[in-house]
Amino acid sequence: MMDSCGVGAAPDAADYGDEGSDTIGHTAQAVNGLSLPNFEKAGLGNLHGDLVGVPPTSEATMAFGRMAEASAGKDSTTGHWEIAGLITDQPQATFTDTGFPDDLVKPIETESGYEFIGNYAASGTTIIDELGAEHVRTGKPILYTSADSVFQIAAHTDVIALSDLYKLCEVARRHCDRFRIGRVIARPFVGEPGNFRRTYDRRDFALAPGGLTLLDHAKDAGLAVLGIGKIEDLFAGQGLTEAIHTEGDQDGLDRTVSALEERTGPGIIFTNLVDLDMLYGHRENPEGYAAGLKLIDSYLPALVEGLGIEDLLILSADHGNDPTDGSTDHTREFVPLLVAGLKSTGINLGTREQYCDVAATIAQGFGLPAPSRGRSFLDEIS
Repeated sequence: MMDSCGVGAAPDAADYGDEGSDTIGHTAQAVNGLSLPNFEKAGLGNLHGDLVGVPPTSEATMAFGRMAEASAGKDSTTGHWEIAGLITDQPQATFTDTGFPDDLVKPIETESGYEFIGNYAASGTTIIDELGAEHVRTGKPILYTSADSVFQIAAHTDVIALSDLYKLCEVARRHCDRFRIGRVIARPFVGEPGNFRRTYDRRDFALAPGGLTLLDHAKDAGLAVLGIGKIEDLFAGQGLTEAIHTEGDQDGLDRTVSALEERTGPGIIFTNLVDLDMLYGHRENPEGYAAGLKLIDSYLPALVEGLGIEDLLILSADHGNDPTDGSTDHTREFVPLLVAGLKSTGINLGTREQYCDVAATIAQGFGLPAPSRGRSFLDEIS
């Protein structure tokens, strides 16, 4: 999962205020063309159609297509759940305009012993710049949100120890359940006023999936299910046999290549590459976004070489985050679908109506229960 790598506005983008969004297309325009030779060969230009620097190819090395999200929302949680076969019909709650109500915040403060400052919607880096010095002076953690269903708590690691920040988030998670808030996020940071910076010790405490996913069915069938990156957080640990947290995308890619080499039996390796979203999309940095895509591109040969004759490599995303639209929020977009393995070379998978076509495909391959909605493309590439 290339977190936030949208490939153009979804049909219902206007309902989310995202009409005209195009994360990868606008990134390419902003940097005067992307240089992604491996993605180009794979067929990335075929699924987008107007990607500066990445033209279509008549000899794509992967199957290619794009997918629209059927779930309500444009958050990492709903996007990942849908990829795993679970569609979210009821939107998770957001508090962009009002901040969090007292009947949520006060019980958390009472139970934890901490009093919050902030409690408004903001970019994470901006609110740390605005309130970081006050936090250091008072010891009060910073509470903020965004257009997504997130209850975010930022704290300097010299003021609130990492373990204590996680405990505070666990308290908040219990109270946020009754408000249907998707994620409580620990946002540790370091540094001095004027030079604060967030660390990779971020943790997401997600609302538990509202049903069984592909991961649960795979685990119950005795398959290995490895989550790399923030997968464990997004699924609240559900359906995994092993989890590895990472220090950015290069670490995540290295660990994925190693996992392919070291596996001893059939299973699922589910990796989230967070930097495109966290470091570049939310921070409106198209140059960084282009560099992040180039890093992933450089690993495609190693990932493909690690495949066995019955393996599939599926590259996709969970939502968009256009780094040129003047907003730090996620965007409602189509996501890419690139598939290597079996006889997928050059197959046009078209536009799919839901992300859970991925779960349907994997379920068919392993003989697992199919998701309630989803159209497998396994027969098209076999």
